[in-house]
Amino acid sequence: MNYKDNILETIGNTPLVKINKVLSEVPALVLAKVETFNPGNSIKDRMAVKMIDDAEARGDLKPGGTIIECTSGNTGMGLALVGCVRDYRCIFTTTDKQSKEKVDLLKALGAEVIVCPTNVEPEDPRSYYSVARRLSQEIPNSFWCNQYDNLSNRQAHYESTGPEIWEQTEGKITHLVVGVGTGGTVSGTAKYLLEKNPNIKVWGADTFGSGFKKFHETGIFDPKEIYPYITEGIGEDILPQNVDFSVISKFEKVTDKDAALWARKLAREEGLLLGYSAGSAVGALWQLRGELTKDDVVVVIFHDHGSRYVGKIYNDDWMRERGFLEDELKVSDLVARKKNRQFISISGTETVRHAFELMKKHDISQLPVMDGENIIGSITEIQVLNFLLENPLYNAEHLVKEVMGQAFPMVKAETPISHLNRYISKEIPAVISIDRSGMPHIITQYDLIQAI
Repeated sequence: MNYKDNILETIGNTPLVKINKVLSEVPALVLAKVETFNPGNSIKDRMAVKMIDDAEARGDLKPGGTIIECTSGNTGMGLALVGCVRDYRCIFTTTDKQSKEKVDLLKALGAEVIVCPTNVEPEDPRSYYSVARRLSQEIPNSFWCNQYDNLSNRQAHYESTGPEIWEQTEGKITHLVVGVGTGGTVSGTAKYLLEKNPNIKVWGADTFGSGFKKFHETGIFDPKEIYPYITEGIGEDILPQNVDFSVISKFEKVTDKDAALWARKLAREEGLLLGYSAGSAVGALWQLRGELTKDDVVVVIFHDHGSRYVGKIYNDDWMRERGFLEDELKVSDLVARKKNRQFISISGTETVRHAFELMKKHDISQLPVMDGENIIGSITEIQVLNFLLENPLYNAEHLVKEVMGQAFPMVKAETPISHLNRYISKEIPAVISIDRSGMPHIITQYDLIQAI
């Protein structure tokens, strides 16, 4: 029988996948090392096991001990898997800019998570570095992995990621593109590959608000370069010991917005649902495409899975709030935002009195008029009031179909909201749209005003 003794044995040997549409204008062959196939859905599984293996071998972590780490989520996931399999308690510190999904996933694996502020200096006692260090000093038989300075991090990639890429490309790789955070992935992988072929170019994806690029180019770590940014998993406000700047040919900075948009393109056009740093890596590659030729073979490492970011870069509202989405709101977006999506209508054979009572009950100003499942007209609050005021005792018993106006216009769900001025007016206060399930929804002037 072919099986693994535990989940940790499934780490590594991830596939190379050709990028076809998103980078079609790049002359080189671009291959993605898709690390989401690891059991923790990220490349960090590799170094998590290595750090614990080495700690156990040194006697730094004994049975029944506690694993402590400051993590943006993915390293924590790998360490949590180790904790599950080897019966260690796990305590992780993270920052408040990390996605809620990451925190929830760590807790699902039994880890304790402490959320710390992002916008503080690393030496600040509130920072996630400082809190992890303090806990490791206070808790007996605990081990703070410190992925930033623990060289087992980059050694893991020297022993696994680098050899896999060399073998999978049959030694034809010419460029390696990696988002740089702790530096373990780029440094360990690049070291191995450069030993095989010193002509390979290594490009590190950085983000605005990080100090890596300027330090690499000038040797100066400039505090003025450091400021809060949204991109997760890459860039740093410190210089981790795991970053070996000598193996990196150049750094390329990618904006928070561009990284998010590239990640969304990979999902929609390649079927690769990936994390924020994947967008940064592809953005860096795109910006440097002029340095590539048709004979080049580029490997770009995709660190983690998009499931960590469904509340962020894959959420349209989150993207729009930050000005990352330039596409216009559509009718379907208005429907999605409605708190009450109930389609309230009235039969043409009901009385005007009933229409008035229905509007009061639901606090609405208009009703579609139905004949069975067919929309045959509309009736508004103003029509009802005017009709009742003329002779309230008699007119209230008239049938709705006798006083109704024309049916509200039907619009497609993908109609941009700027086009609704073609339909909504003083006389026509609403439109109707059918969603994918066939359910009708009414969009009113109020809904439009709320969206704007």
